[in-house]
Parts: sequence; C-alpha cells; structure tokens
Amino acid sequence: MRLTTVNGDLLDQDVDAIVNAWNRNVIPWWLLIPQGVSGAIKRRAGREPFREVGRRGPMPLGSAVWTSAGQLPFVGIIHVAGINLLWRASESSIRDSIRHAVELAVDHGVARLATPIIGAGSGGLREEDAYRIIVDEAERIDAELVLTLVRFRRGDTTTQRA
Repeated sequence: MRLTTVNGDLLDQDVDAIVNAWNRNVIPWWLLIPQGVSGAIKRRAGREPFREVGRRGPMPLGSAVWTSAGQLPFVGIIHVAGINLLWRASESSIRDSIRHAVELAVDHGVARLATPIIGAGSGGLREEDAYRIIVDEAERIDAELVLTLVRFRRGDTTTQRA
C-alpha cells in the first residue's frame, strides 16, 4: 500500500471511495445532529448513504460498512465505527477501522481510498496521536491501493508522504 497525506477537504479528493468516521450505528442517523465528516458528507451526498448504513443495524466497534456515495462522485463510502457509545475512539478502534476499511475497499476494487483522521475531533484524540496510529496500522497492511490521509484544513491543499 502507498500512503500519502494531504491537507484539505476529504470530499474534494480525486479517489474512488472515501471513509466516513461514523459511530456504532446504535442511534438512528436521522436523530444525530450533522457534524464533522459525517455532516459534510450528508450535506453533499444526500441521505441515501445514511439510510443504507442505518439498515445494517448496530455495528461492532472498529467494523466497516460499504454504501453508495449518494450524490458524491465516488463509487462508494466506507463507514467505520471508530468511536464507542461514549463518543470516544481508542487505539484499537482506530486500527480496526483502518484495517476493515482497506479490506472493504479491496473487495470492491478500489484503487484509491481517502480517509479522515479517524479518532480526532469527535473521537476525542489529539490529531497527531490518531494520525500516528493510522500510519502505523496502514504500514502493516499488504494491499494494492493508495491510501490518502486527509487532514482537514480549509484552503490548504498541500501534499506530503506519510
């Protein structure tokens, strides 16, 4: 797997699929106040991907689910259950989320996948700590794809090697 890191917006990446830092899918999606990555996806993709993931029922922590991309220009969205019921991420939930997201991407023929920094923001971890965990886990995975880690920065679209 090849890793890259960019500063910018997840939804503006030139990739086949994106990862949505989701929750355990215990609370119905329509009761949640859109925020962060999920809020941005919902505003631009529409509700269909969230209806699809909602039909899957509760997700084990660290698991991943594939849905359509709605109105976004991707072939799909991979929703990962990166936070627990207390809205907190852990090292194991981040590692499992990345591993399962890459497995689903490969299963769906994705060559280029972009992910936010799972566990930062609503997950409660410092961005640098979550980033380090993602890079460490991604480097352990043997897969034929490019994984782009997206650090959300308005107006800054710099690229660097992970």
